[in-house]
Amino acid sequence: MPELPDVVVYVESLERRIVGLKIERVRLVSPFVLRTAVPPLSAVEGQKVEAIRRLGKRIVLQLTGDLFVVLHLMIAGRLRWLERSAKPPARITLATFEFSTGTLAFTEAGTRKRASLHVVQGESALADFDLGGLELAGSDVAAFRERLLRDNHTLKRALTDPRLFSGIGNAYSDEILHRARLSPIALTHKLAPEEVGRLHRAARDVLAEWTDRLRGQSGDAFPAGVTAFRPEMAVHGKFGQPCPVCGAPVQRIVYAENETNYCARCQTRGVILADRALSRLLKSSWPRSIDELG
Repeated sequence: MPELPDVVVYVESLERRIVGLKIERVRLVSPFVLRTAVPPLSAVEGQKVEAIRRLGKRIVLQLTGDLFVVLHLMIAGRLRWLERSAKPPARITLATFEFSTGTLAFTEAGTRKRASLHVVQGESALADFDLGGLELAGSDVAAFRERLLRDNHTLKRALTDPRLFSGIGNAYSDEILHRARLSPIALTHKLAPEEVGRLHRAARDVLAEWTDRLRGQSGDAFPAGVTAFRPEMAVHGKFGQPCPVCGAPVQRIVYAENETNYCARCQTRGVILADRALSRLLKSSWPRSIDELG
């Protein structure tokens, strides 16, 4: 799922391309993606794009007529900018928005079809999509601590809760926790003040650094190759590969469709966290520490 750094770069790229332009035509290719009926999607045609916003991981096109187009990419949704003469990619295109300078294509790979498009009217209707997560950029440690300690959850769950923190998902939560040298299953209410401060600094720094990195990689081009797995990442998607800090093999916890990656030596004092499936299968053979793997 595209997270805050990717979404910010999408927003900035869209600002350069379509703010001030009218949507000449909208084409709905896959009806399932449209989750609202009033106002109709056709109402956006002829409206000018006044601004592009980010609400958590959602991208919002603010239009004249007090209309808003809300795009949620979910896991496999992506945006593509096409020249006027170019055809949108077959099979994966959900909808297209045509402008005088090009076409914005909303796509989704795979068969799960989770991406969504909403058309709403008025700021009050748009506010329903704002889950209230704290924006880390510019936040102070007091505001961060208040959000973190609202409930007693694991750090992984707290960081990825959009009601607590804005724009953080599976990938960047792994990177933040590795930078902070904290276990993904540590409980929020058991953190020492120094650990809260360390986590706050790591969250701000990781998100800012990756946003700058992705800006640099895209340059003036529209973002391409948006993915949650990048070679420069420290631990996310790096199971079995050496931790860039200590060289120990990166570990993982698999659950549902996600996995958490972490370094046992840097984050859990050498303890290998139990994986629900493998630890039950291996039972007594399940390694308890990183040293047992050596």
